[in-house]
Amino acid sequence: MKLWSGRFTKNTKKEMDDFHSSISFDMRLYRQDIMGSIAHSKALLKCGVITEEEFSRIKEGLEGILEDIENGAIQFDTGYEDIHMNIEKLLTDRIGEAGKKLHTARSRNDQVAVDFKMYLKEQVKEVEQQLIGLLETLADLSEQNLDTIIPGYTHLQHAQPVTLAHHLMAYFEMFKRDVTRLEDCYRRMDESPLGSCALAGTTYPLDRELTAKLLGFAAFTQNSLDGVSDRDYAIEFLAACSIIMMHLSRFCEELILWSSSEFGFVEMDDAYSTGSSIMPQKKNPDAAELIRGKTGRVYGNLMGLLTVMKGLPLAYNKDMQEDKEGVFDTVDTVKGCLSVFVPMLATLKFNKGRMYQAAGEGFSNATDVADYLVKKGVPFRTAHRIVGELVLGCCEKGLSLGQLTIEDYRRVSPVFQEDILEVIKPENCVAARNIPGGPAPEQVKAHIQKSRDFLSHFSKS
Repeated sequence: MKLWSGRFTKNTKKEMDDFHSSISFDMRLYRQDIMGSIAHSKALLKCGVITEEEFSRIKEGLEGILEDIENGAIQFDTGYEDIHMNIEKLLTDRIGEAGKKLHTARSRNDQVAVDFKMYLKEQVKEVEQQLIGLLETLADLSEQNLDTIIPGYTHLQHAQPVTLAHHLMAYFEMFKRDVTRLEDCYRRMDESPLGSCALAGTTYPLDRELTAKLLGFAAFTQNSLDGVSDRDYAIEFLAACSIIMMHLSRFCEELILWSSSEFGFVEMDDAYSTGSSIMPQKKNPDAAELIRGKTGRVYGNLMGLLTVMKGLPLAYNKDMQEDKEGVFDTVDTVKGCLSVFVPMLATLKFNKGRMYQAAGEGFSNATDVADYLVKKGVPFRTAHRIVGELVLGCCEKGLSLGQLTIEDYRRVSPVFQEDILEVIKPENCVAARNIPGGPAPEQVKAHIQKSRDFLSHFSKS
């Protein structure tokens, strides 16, 4: 018999039970549901709905259920449709009439909302800590590669030389923003909906401040309709995770390219690579490819929940049961990807010689030649045309700018002097960009120090 069956004259069909049930996935919320129930029973005690003795029995009963669940001694019953009904039934079976009082002044609507928020608050902090680990790895690798020259790209074409440290610290900034997005998301979800009941609050004088504090919330929601019908916090979490995955995917795309024979910049550690069933020579960057691929499912979960919520009137609607599976899948996917990506990144082998060689190819020092002329008094547009002619000549002869002689330079402009041959060396091109935010080693070193300061905030908190 369903706990809500009093108004009904016959049982639901088995097909309906299976279709309606959420216990197969919302059982993940068992601990939050039990903690929420203990806090609610404390509020019921304070406003005189239950006695001290009943409160003690409810609390002990719930704690016993929690222990049994975590020891694997409880199997949930699909006949009781969700985690809330399962735990209430278990409690009533164990302590009798006192268990039937627990749901006073509460609905599954505010019950699931508080469970889900508590769960997501925990997951935000766990993902944040994984990101902090990634940021620490990026800072360490950058510190080790302040002088490692690589080509910088636009349109995937050689653009200007930079350093590997500068390149890695670009990703540091991306993932740092991801951390701050999660912190913002956490602040907005840090309000307890418990006490909103079904949609209109309750006639009992519940101390909502008490229950919010007991459950670790900074405050309680200010509108009971919003308290039960809001899923902004889940959507915002999914959006933040989608951006995290986008950043991971971009990074993985570069590592996949860099590990190819055509680039030859990095080699993946054997622990994060796989082979081919037919081609014995293959070493495939499967971990990076999987992360890139899993980005799509996280995007899909965000779009799924946005679509579920877009046409719902206030307050709770059963459609909102569809909020959890996509969120749970996103949590597992993002945490799983980060758990592989961070050690994969830390164990990369960089081919510094090949990177330096590539930085001298593709005319990535052409802008520096133009800047040289400008500093000698040549208007930039004129300098741009002169260097374009130099590059065209090099293309026709199969040469690079570094292979030209001073006579070759002076043939296109008498402004060139012997020092141009030093100016165009990749390491000098990088060092010359000594502006805050630029790739010069001293600037990147300063950036890393600021980044360490940012990370120290998390080690203390």
